Amino acid sequence: MVRALGLVNISLYTYVYRMVRRYKLKERALSQQETRERIVRATVALHENPGPRATTISAIAERAGVQRLTVYRHFPDEEALFEACSSHWGAANPPPDPAIWAAIKDPRRRALAAIIALYRYFRASQRMLASVLRDAPFVDVVEKSLKPYRAYLEVVADGLSIGLAAGANASGVRVTLRHAVQFETWAMLSRNGLSDEAAAKLVLGWIDGARRA
Repeated sequence: MVRALGLVNISLYTYVYRMVRRYKLKERALSQQETRERIVRATVALHENPGPRATTISAIAERAGVQRLTVYRHFPDEEALFEACSSHWGAANPPPDPAIWAAIKDPRRRALAAIIALYRYFRASQRMLASVLRDAPFVDVVEKSLKPYRAYLEVVADGLSIGLAAGANASGVRVTLRHAVQFETWAMLSRNGLSDEAAAKLVLGWIDGARRA
């Protein structure tokens, strides 16, 4: 009887120990994930201002409320950190889906709808895009991270050229479209006081001019 009770106590102790250990491991994993997310959010905020070029590990650690070593534990190099930052920001700020305007049959109306949507996206994302594009020539990992963004803009411009770049100056129309979909183009027009809609209509005039050239 005593031996049986002893075995029961041992089994109960083993069960409780395992449950407590499992709980602590789960709690630790949650804490690590929360720390990682704080580091990513801090990096996103600093990349937006003052920008990737001026962002240091010390500044990230201070903003996230952790030690520099903690940042390195989660992100062993700059590329891993920037990839996580880009994924986090991109998920929260996706560019407009080309399917939004793909169903519009008239090529001019399709181009106008696409450029308005793109310019609205630029306006909503201007702080981050301005910082990242400004610093890209000086930070290799930033330039590398922009490849999907640049490829997206090329796809948009080339898709809009269908039905527009059909005349003698087809190459000129394509160049105009590729210029039209750049953030820098929107920024210049916006600085001159144009709304997104007004800027898009002006750009459509450029496209019409290229088609007639």
